Amino acid sequence: MQIQSFKIFRDLVETTSFSRAAKANGITQSAVSQQVRAIERRFNVALIDRSKRFFELTPEGREFLRVSREIVDAYEGLTARIGSAPQPEPGELRLATVFSIGLHELPPYLGAFRRSHPGVEVRVDYCRYNEVYEAVRDQRADLGLVAYPSRQAGLRVMTFWRDKLVIICSPTHRLAKKRRAPLRDLAGEKFVAFEPDLPTRKEIDRRLRACGVRIKPILEFDNIETVKRAVRVEEAISIVPEICARDEVRGDTLATVEIDEPEMWRPLGAVVRRGVTPPTALKEFLGMLEQVDLGRLT
Repeated sequence: MQIQSFKIFRDLVETTSFSRAAKANGITQSAVSQQVRAIERRFNVALIDRSKRFFELTPEGREFLRVSREIVDAYEGLTARIGSAPQPEPGELRLATVFSIGLHELPPYLGAFRRSHPGVEVRVDYCRYNEVYEAVRDQRADLGLVAYPSRQAGLRVMTFWRDKLVIICSPTHRLAKKRRAPLRDLAGEKFVAFEPDLPTRKEIDRRLRACGVRIKPILEFDNIETVKRAVRVEEAISIVPEICARDEVRGDTLATVEIDEPEMWRPLGAVVRRGVTPPTALKEFLGMLEQVDLGRLT
């Protein structure tokens, strides 16, 4: 088997999309499907559970994903070690992150890193998701943190963890009485959405369409903090990462309702430049992120 086969399978699992995996590897969607079936025939196992409505791996598929990541990472690491692009001065780490990760996911990791590396100056820039990719590509950032990471030319993407998406509403809203609710229960509700070009918005729209649910969009924002505030002001609902609403739930200004049929998860990952030897500070920070339980992603 060629390394490309392992990379195609890894990309397929991390994007859960045959079309996106095809685009990332410069091949057709049919070629991705053929590669997967060729691997299954070679090992006489099923890697994808095709009886499920949504993308899900079999136990053999999860094991093959683990091996695929090891092989591809080793190969890409070789490219990084022989790279010669200019690097920032030692002891500096430049991060670019979307607001939701920077405000809610990053702080414990950032705090732990600063405590264990007091000599490293860490700079964090908060950006829209497309600006994160641009900052890494233009070498204005060593590492980018994004939701629904997508593979782009010249960049390497690593998926480390994921958020559960939940419904948020006022504690007095009719949905607040429920612990779990299917998406169909949102039909006709006033909805505060993310802006249309954001990956989280696109995934929410896709899931609502798949369930035949029509909501009433009233406002759109690119900032999760503004979304939460608008939900309170407008007595509306929205769908956001559960971790981003914990403070409001504790303060009894918002309620969260878990999504049933199906659950929704938002993958989060890191973006670095390809073909570049990472500075020591970046290696240390990535090593810390790699301790996150990757098993939750499959």
